[in-house]
Amino acid sequence: MFRRLRIAAPLLLVCLFAANVFAAGHAAQGKPAPRFAVSYSGAAAAGAPFDGRILLLLSNDPGDEPRNQISDEPNSQIVFGVDVDGMMPGQAVTVDEPADGYPVRSLSALPEGEYYVQAVLHKYETFHRADGKTVKLPMDRGEGQRWNMAPGNLYSKPLKVTVKNGETIKVEMDRVMPSIPQDKDTKYIRHIRLQSEKLTKFWGRPVYLSAIVLVPEGFDEHPEAHFPLMIFHDHFVDGFSDFSTMPPDPQAKPEPSERFHLPDYNRIIQEESYKNYQQWIAKDFPRFLVVKIQHANPYYDDSYAVNSANLGPYGDAIEQELIPAIEKQFRAIGQGWARFTYGGSTGGWEALAVQIFNPDFYNGAFGACPDPVDFRSYELINLYDDKNAFYLEGAHKRIPQGAMRDYMGHTDMTVEDNNAYELALGSHGRSGEQFDIWQAVYGPVGADGYPQPIFDKRTGVINHQVAAYWKEHYDLRAILEKKWATLGPKLKGKLHLYCGSADTYFLNDAVYRMEDFLKSTTNPPYEGEVKYGDRAEHCWNGDPTQPNYISRLHYNTMYLSKILDRIAKTAPQGADLTSWRY
Repeated sequence: MFRRLRIAAPLLLVCLFAANVFAAGHAAQGKPAPRFAVSYSGAAAAGAPFDGRILLLLSNDPGDEPRNQISDEPNSQIVFGVDVDGMMPGQAVTVDEPADGYPVRSLSALPEGEYYVQAVLHKYETFHRADGKTVKLPMDRGEGQRWNMAPGNLYSKPLKVTVKNGETIKVEMDRVMPSIPQDKDTKYIRHIRLQSEKLTKFWGRPVYLSAIVLVPEGFDEHPEAHFPLMIFHDHFVDGFSDFSTMPPDPQAKPEPSERFHLPDYNRIIQEESYKNYQQWIAKDFPRFLVVKIQHANPYYDDSYAVNSANLGPYGDAIEQELIPAIEKQFRAIGQGWARFTYGGSTGGWEALAVQIFNPDFYNGAFGACPDPVDFRSYELINLYDDKNAFYLEGAHKRIPQGAMRDYMGHTDMTVEDNNAYELALGSHGRSGEQFDIWQAVYGPVGADGYPQPIFDKRTGVINHQVAAYWKEHYDLRAILEKKWATLGPKLKGKLHLYCGSADTYFLNDAVYRMEDFLKSTTNPPYEGEVKYGDRAEHCWNGDPTQPNYISRLHYNTMYLSKILDRIAKTAPQGADLTSWRY
């Protein structure tokens, strides 16, 4: 699910901020809004004219550039967004009252005063897709769909200004975000990249898939060995942050983790990563391959590893093009009994989905804190029965739906606020954020070529025709229930789910529903596992003996005993059970 580290904040802060914005909006009624004239200089004009999204950023925190202070958390600074088509050097684009804003929703509601102002042009590319649709989207450029650091995006130097109603402030973008250097192979970390024929055909331009491969100790010294393959589903990554051949740095300056309420989490990561390396090279440790797939796309930092109408055949490209290439280059066994998949959050959903959609291709899936596996609990929303995604509606009142809670149960973000954030970052589902990628993966193509909305981002009204499409194609519980007679025998013993009972994004609710179905199966019984971490937040992954901040660093070993047991029970006669046990 969400790729950022969330910062918990007291409910009081949220309420006070909302009250201030509400008051400012009422105070500004009847007054002309401030305006911003955004342009770019000839120094940044290579490749002009440009299509994209102008993001105007305002902050009263001098601690960092405004572009690095925008999030869907309570402490976010301010962003306003407008689309541009064919923007030329020197052309001034006006950002004024119609612009979509977050967390201040409109410029007329922006309090007068001093701000640090910055502008970014998030560039779009025109795609002529194989389905006949032409769309403008931000292609990933190696950064994992992060608009504030995407190579080639234009931006301005932060400027301290006094904002007054009715006045115009000029902002010139004269800088270009640099390219990102590619990582090099090491003894244990290798890379592979290929152009996907399937995705290239769909998108009408070259599209690449890549992967980072953690090879076992002795990989080069044992060319006769072939290995089981573990697909570790994750967001866009540039390495294995939980694996390090270097011992912890005793001089490392402590870096706190707001998420885990720890003053020196960076040191803990270093310690655990080095322990993982020591275990990896131990004499009696099993040898296997771990793969993290890089499949960032125009809508998000990963594709959810399935085929979809809006993203194209990513599932087929991964299973039919990328994985066979990995297995050939890195000497995997290359048979279904020797492939496993695991991950957490988005990766948890992906691990379960690829196992369900390709039941013979993998021999077991371990899905931790998965994104909603039953759309009756799409976070707190029932997409089939509820009328509105923003509110729980009663006879005479409406209660805002929460999208995120902190470890004490305080609501840090509502569904409405989260979608205002995404709308400011991009129209037509182009924010690169969570609700927009769910919509892109699970939904049909709209008449305009962009994903058909599951609900209106301004009103919250749910489109139940779209919800029916979601149910038919991507509601994992509904698919299992409908097809258990044929899927059940192929999935017996393969499905494992883990989730904290206090998941930050309420993902445990959908797991409860999935568990109810799985435990009801008798022909055949599912024979998997569903476990919950008591009071555990996102992303609990199944180890009750360790705190979440430790167990999340052990994905590559924590399911290993179950995997080895399943290999022993299910490997066909004559299977290679020895070459990788040197």
